[in-house]
Amino acid sequence: MHLKPDADAMGSSLGLFHFLSQLGHSVNVISPTNWADWLKWMPGADSVIDYEYSTDKANKVLDNADWVFCLDFNTFFRTRHMAPKLKKLAALKILIDHHQEPSVEDFAYGISVTSKSSTAEMVYDFIVDSGHADRINIATAECLYAGVMTDTGSFRFPSATASVHRMVALLKDHGLQHTKIHENLFDNFLENRLRFIGHVLQNRMDIYYEYNTALISIPWKDLVKYEIKTGDTEGLVNYPLTIKGIKLAALIIDRDEEIKCSFRSKDDFDVNTFARKYFEGGGHFNAAGGRSSNTLEQTVQQFIRAMKENESQLQQL
Repeated sequence: MHLKPDADAMGSSLGLFHFLSQLGHSVNVISPTNWADWLKWMPGADSVIDYEYSTDKANKVLDNADWVFCLDFNTFFRTRHMAPKLKKLAALKILIDHHQEPSVEDFAYGISVTSKSSTAEMVYDFIVDSGHADRINIATAECLYAGVMTDTGSFRFPSATASVHRMVALLKDHGLQHTKIHENLFDNFLENRLRFIGHVLQNRMDIYYEYNTALISIPWKDLVKYEIKTGDTEGLVNYPLTIKGIKLAALIIDRDEEIKCSFRSKDDFDVNTFARKYFEGGGHFNAAGGRSSNTLEQTVQQFIRAMKENESQLQQL
């Protein structure tokens, strides 16, 4: 999975893990980095190997692998320090992903289908198309549901197609209890996160109504003050989109080692292209990410210039 995995990356990986294990394979799941506490409830999460924390153990697993499934990323740089290792592996690398512009030359098999809601949905399709839908147990269902539900914005985004709802119906038929998953993902934070969000919305959000754009910029000192951990800023970029007329929302965070950026949009503004052009990133048409090696202040000014360069598109309603 990609670094700092979200629910789709972790859920699709663990869903595939549970399925392949039932077929008698020896399966290991590796994350390039640590992951948020609110993902630790997933069945099998306690056995996931953190590459940065257990590099030697992870490298031994990779060296002995026959197949390496690459889930929810389609270019190696999204695995950070794992990238050089993946690049030189002799094992067959199999891509299952839904992001744009895959590095197809790096994979022996697989596909990146941008029309799919999530990698979790694609793993579900993989299982069903293999003729083993009967192997979907509760553990697999919970992991896959978490991935598809979060990547569709709780089924509000256009990617929540009829096939997504048919998938959920089948998972429910297999005994899935969806309420527990929502509680584990959304009602599982500490008080400091809620106070941090209040502080950010009050003091770190700027609205550019003439460009139908909102920007949240968070300095490193805020993360330290509120003891923000991995995953605590998940979903924060979506808050400004609830403001009437806002077409582009951006979140720029000083993570100390680098500046991380998240972009969300409505309608016809392509943040994948925006992130690739200005912030060394990419993703989906309406949801993308990026980075910067500049200071927070410089990155904010870079975003403002980019926003103004896209004025004509942003002003269209």
